[in-house]
Amino acid sequence: MSAAKNVLVVTGKGRFCYLNAWEPRAKEGSDKKVYSVTFVFPKSDAETFKNVTNAIQEAYEAGGEVLRGNGKNVPAIDQIKSPLRDGDEERPDDEIFAGSWFINATSMYAPGVVDKDLNVIVDKDQLYSGCYGRVQISFYAYNRQGNRGIACGLRHLQKLEDGENLGGATSAIEAFKNV
Repeated sequence: MSAAKNVLVVTGKGRFCYLNAWEPRAKEGSDKKVYSVTFVFPKSDAETFKNVTNAIQEAYEAGGEVLRGNGKNVPAIDQIKSPLRDGDEERPDDEIFAGSWFINATSMYAPGVVDKDLNVIVDKDQLYSGCYGRVQISFYAYNRQGNRGIACGLRHLQKLEDGENLGGATSAIEAFKNV
């Protein structure tokens, strides 16, 4: 079976949730450690939606051999797992996901991390769940243990602005500034 083609996309502005950009962590139900982010972007961002759906379609078309596996036919695109999810349908009780699409992206390799001026971010406190930015992600077909779909790989993160920390953490300065 040949390797699936990676289709790259740079998104518009969205929010980083469940961000794990500094140390790989084990995925739920697995010992495999990965870097990851749930990237949430507004449904009003038609350009990012178009670019993502086009990339998913391109990865599907390029990954036919992978998706077919040992079967006779490639399953229809609506019969496989998609990385693009509807926040209103899948997370109706979470205001962060209201009116938004989201994508879970992972990588075995640390993503590149830059700020809005393309300066490398090395201070781990500067990038956190809740800040806003863009991602470069890749889409590719997979077929593992009976599960077939289009996966999303995390390549790079660009922080554009601060937001409320979704992890509830504060800095030491915030903790002691009024004491």
